[in-house]
Amino acid sequence: MQFRELNLSQDILTAVDELGFTEMTEIQEKSIPLMLEGRDLVGRSNTGTGKTAAFGLPAVESITEADRDKVAVLILCPTRELALQAYEEIRKFAKYKRIVKPCAVYGGASMEKQIFQLKRGANIVIGTPGRIMDHMRRRTLKLASLRCVILDEADEMLNMGFREDIETILSEAPAERQTVLFSATMPAAIMAITENYQRDPVHIKIKSAQKTVELIEQYYFEVAMGRKTDALRLLLTAYAPSSSMVFCNTRAMVDQLTEELQKYGFRAAGLHGDMKQAQRTQVMNSFKNKATDILVATDVAARGIDVSGIDCVFNYDLPQDNEYYIHRIGRTGRAGRAGTAYTLISGRRQLHELRDIAKYINAEITELPLPDRDGIIAARKEACVRDIAAMEAVHSAYDVIDRLAAAGIDCREAAARLISRTLQADIDSIPEFEKPRPLRSRRGSSANTVKVDINIGRNRRIAPNFILGALVDATGMSGKDFGKIDIFDDHTTVEIPAAESDYIIESTNPMKINGQQVTVKLWDGSSSRKTGKAFQSRQRPADKPSFDRKKKAYGSRARSEVFSDYIPDRKKRTKKRH
Repeated sequence: MQFRELNLSQDILTAVDELGFTEMTEIQEKSIPLMLEGRDLVGRSNTGTGKTAAFGLPAVESITEADRDKVAVLILCPTRELALQAYEEIRKFAKYKRIVKPCAVYGGASMEKQIFQLKRGANIVIGTPGRIMDHMRRRTLKLASLRCVILDEADEMLNMGFREDIETILSEAPAERQTVLFSATMPAAIMAITENYQRDPVHIKIKSAQKTVELIEQYYFEVAMGRKTDALRLLLTAYAPSSSMVFCNTRAMVDQLTEELQKYGFRAAGLHGDMKQAQRTQVMNSFKNKATDILVATDVAARGIDVSGIDCVFNYDLPQDNEYYIHRIGRTGRAGRAGTAYTLISGRRQLHELRDIAKYINAEITELPLPDRDGIIAARKEACVRDIAAMEAVHSAYDVIDRLAAAGIDCREAAARLISRTLQADIDSIPEFEKPRPLRSRRGSSANTVKVDINIGRNRRIAPNFILGALVDATGMSGKDFGKIDIFDDHTTVEIPAAESDYIIESTNPMKINGQQVTVKLWDGSSSRKTGKAFQSRQRPADKPSFDRKKKAYGSRARSEVFSDYIPDRKKRTKKRH
């Protein structure tokens, strides 16, 4: 169904045409006619399905000459970013309807400026519950003339602790009003609001979990623990997205990852809840204006961000909730466009969690190998060919060619020099990243491997660099001599060369990791941790010679060398901080 089939005024239809909207999404097609009729509504739909237009267009249409100096529509949003996004959209819809005066009110911004805008006669107010309550207490926002209340992302507002504020606002609004609620999920608290504050609402459920992701190609990469940052740098270099978002679970990780990316020349900026509003606005403006290519954000900070042209989304951390995964990848592939989402995982647990997500959204998430250096260079060459083929020659350039020819440099040689300079800059920017590979013997042939079990794990706050550092310190071997490290809740397994297993077990008993005494034993591959069966350490026969000579041959290695083999950049950063 097209927007022109709706009973909307010509002013609004003109604005909609200018925005390039023609076909309505499912949530728009089902919601707009009901809202225009004045019906109460409960819409269940996820981010990226066009909800802002679904409630924004009827809100703008409802404003009449009688509403010039009073608030007729109130829109509640969970975050400042979502409130600003809704405000900007409504301004666009109302471009030719001059009597509409939207106003955004939210915490972290000037109260005086917001009061001034409200006094000028705002008739559509969009804001966060906390700041709306502040204005109500100051009596700078009066609800006596309110005809419609819209709750956007209602479930998120409840998750953020706004339930009491929402109920206070709804209870003080006129009883004869239209109440519209949009939510991705329908927990009991949402249903309670529906029962207490709505009149015979129409329920609309959009199967948006599938519709949101069906145009998004989803992939994942298995990465060794402690190497996600290196892998992300590699992917950003290989795919070179013009605009991308990276999601982390914590504010600290946002800051850390942003700093790391900036250090290597990426135009990245972070966004999280601890930032002041002026900083958040600056970051978002920079991202929207393409001055920043990469936005690193937490889930709550990114909620409601609507930036067109995001090429891809990276899940640096797996989301803590399946719904958040949908919200994250919904940042790309918006308004019917295709998009791509990449997820980085480490260890079996995260792999199982990702499979649960794939099952939940009923979509396939395909594993991809990390790109290698040769592949990236080949792709750069192809891009160079395409760019040059698309260029048009400037007439004045032929004079330069003639002068080069006079100097004995023909066209082919001149072109090769220019291309080499461009390609070399690209090649130099490719990060060094060794993919996991089978351990090899010192002669270069493939070696058999076994695993050792160390009785310390995630519940002791152990990281891969602690494990590897202790093993290298105890054995004198190189970090490259050890393979995959899997950290579980109460123990850790490490892949080692079978030929060196006796030496490694003897050298590491006793051994301390991060100040804690541990035992290293040969792992037999069984689920003995669950069954209670004891792991058997391999005993050295009495007549077997000591490994002193072998340890001397390996030599002792400084701890800094350990990390230069395994996670060079992270170690340098840690050392600098301390």
